[in-house]
Amino acid sequence: MPFSRREFLKLSGLALSAAILPPPPPDEAPRPITHLGRVPRSLGIYDRPSSQATQVGVLPTDNVFNIYATAPSEDERYKRPWYQMRRGYVYSGFVQPVRWQLQTPALDVPTEGFLGEITVPLTSARAWYTPLATEVYRFYYSTTHWVIDAQTDDNGAIWYKLAGERSIPNYWVLGEHVRRVGPDELTPLSPNVADKRIEVDLAQQTFRCFENGALVLDTLCSTGTYLRTENGKRIYGTPAGDWAIIRKRASRHMAGDDGASADFFDLPGVPWVSYFHWWGTAMHGTYWHNDFGTPHSHGCINLPCETAKWVYRWTLPQAGLKKDETLGEGTPLIVS
Repeated sequence: MPFSRREFLKLSGLALSAAILPPPPPDEAPRPITHLGRVPRSLGIYDRPSSQATQVGVLPTDNVFNIYATAPSEDERYKRPWYQMRRGYVYSGFVQPVRWQLQTPALDVPTEGFLGEITVPLTSARAWYTPLATEVYRFYYSTTHWVIDAQTDDNGAIWYKLAGERSIPNYWVLGEHVRRVGPDELTPLSPNVADKRIEVDLAQQTFRCFENGALVLDTLCSTGTYLRTENGKRIYGTPAGDWAIIRKRASRHMAGDDGASADFFDLPGVPWVSYFHWWGTAMHGTYWHNDFGTPHSHGCINLPCETAKWVYRWTLPQAGLKKDETLGEGTPLIVS
């Protein structure tokens, strides 16, 4: 269903939860748009909310589409609801819920820079501040990046220069696609509570936080995928044991070491990273899938971006708005 730019912008205020929404109206009735979804990888469209149903189409990678309702899955394989879109149903676990929320950029970037968050489904990161420059990456909704400069192009548009962390030293994105993260957003949560701990159940894919023994957060996560079975116990890629948060970063470009490997990954702008293991295993926000409750990672603990931000604020060591990582023996984490 086509819609105007004005109608598209109105979607920015809509809720993005994966809760079961009201059933869609009959086909002959107008369909309200509940929110938007982005497809991280090409995804099949089915005539019922089941992978065993008839496939009626394909959404290509990075397609952004209207979501009208959710429906319970008819599969035991898939734990999360399905999204109803114009041509049928797609599995919500493989869709990133997104908003389109333009910002008012400014040229005054402080010397130390500032942390920015992408607030549109996707934006082109270019080699220079012009729309004709080479696209070197795509940055996605809810990712975080360090803004270190701003310039105006020949058309009067403001572009932000973002600090690179890997082979490319920096990138440029349209400033209206980036929201400045304020210091009040990272004020510590429950700072006077000394007794905090996190428990992750690998078999159940649950993530629970406790204060003084009381449960304060109970949600699903995605840990490392299944590796093998030893003595009747399933072993996952996330290391089991008693750990503690040892360092934090508000943004990190994560990538595999071998670009030729079949499981190579390249993920710029991973937000709200809390490391707990010396080889780089962390809890962090996740924008490349929405399938929490199922193992997906190379070893890290995947969380929805807003949940990862909450954990970042709630746990020790406390980390504010700074580009450098924060070190310190922090909140205990039990992975079993």
